[in-house]
Amino acid sequence: MFVATSTLPTVTARRTTIAMKMVMAVSGALFVLYVLAHMYGNLKAFGGKGAYDDYSEHLRTLGEPILPYSGFLWVLRLLLVGALVLHVYSAFYLWSRSHSARSTQYQVRKAVAATISARFMRWGGVALLLFIIVHLLQFTTNTIRVDGNFSSPYDRLVAAFHVWWVVVIYLLALAALGMHLRHGVWSASQTLGWTSSARARRTANTTAITVALVVSVGFAIVPLSILVGLIT
Repeated sequence: MFVATSTLPTVTARRTTIAMKMVMAVSGALFVLYVLAHMYGNLKAFGGKGAYDDYSEHLRTLGEPILPYSGFLWVLRLLLVGALVLHVYSAFYLWSRSHSARSTQYQVRKAVAATISARFMRWGGVALLLFIIVHLLQFTTNTIRVDGNFSSPYDRLVAAFHVWWVVVIYLLALAALGMHLRHGVWSASQTLGWTSSARARRTANTTAITVALVVSVGFAIVPLSILVGLIT
């Protein structure tokens, strides 16, 4: 009885850790789908002002008359905010558990092979969170205005990325996003049990790298094109 009682907290903690990893995997998958859709929307800028602004307006009228104007966007925002809270909380919990385990249970440090994206995952996540806040203030609420005040989403986009330092900040954020996605997709594959064989691990790794590159490059094309004058 004593053994069963003493091991109960350990079992409970292990189950909670697995649950938190699942929360991270599911919420992370939602964010991957969102950034892919968002990237597609950004590429509408190559179609010109009409195409980009029409796309932005379509998002606001999507679901009418069942939903009110901008109703779909608010549902999506609330869903993403909820997923973000769960993602950040589970990340903090897992980091706290890992830190506690290293501090109290292990006297000998083990050499662990870690990718660059894994090493910078935590701080990269913090940087992305700060960037998301600034990004929303600039392109959603129009609180931060670069080179003028514009009601047109297209004009706001072009004006912002005509400024070189805004593009630099954006590219640095995309680098952090790429590393976060690469490590996140790989970790989610492990959590969901998709890396049980060598072939599955190679597939998961290739998928993680592909998603990271597609999203990062896809987002970077628009600001770079604006900066060099391909999009005006």
